[in-house]
Amino acid sequence: MGLFQSLFNLRRPLRHYALVDKTGICRALKHCTERPLSSDWVEVNEQRANWLNQPLPSSARVAPHGVRPAPHQLITA
Repeated sequence: MGLFQSLFNLRRPLRHYALVDKTGICRALKHCTERPLSSDWVEVNEQRANWLNQPLPSSARVAPHGVRPAPHQLITA
């Protein structure tokens, strides 16, 4: 019965966020199912304690959902 219930229990996955101040310094880390209300929180791909009180690496940021990278221009001969 537990397996049957788990098939229909649609939990939202936890996502990772970092609180970044105006100078780009990471002040806090958080994981939750919904985006925090403050606009200072940015989604990151993982949480690392060594980011605290340091500039947040640009590689840590996750692209906002629904944003696609610009398509490459096709080269024709």
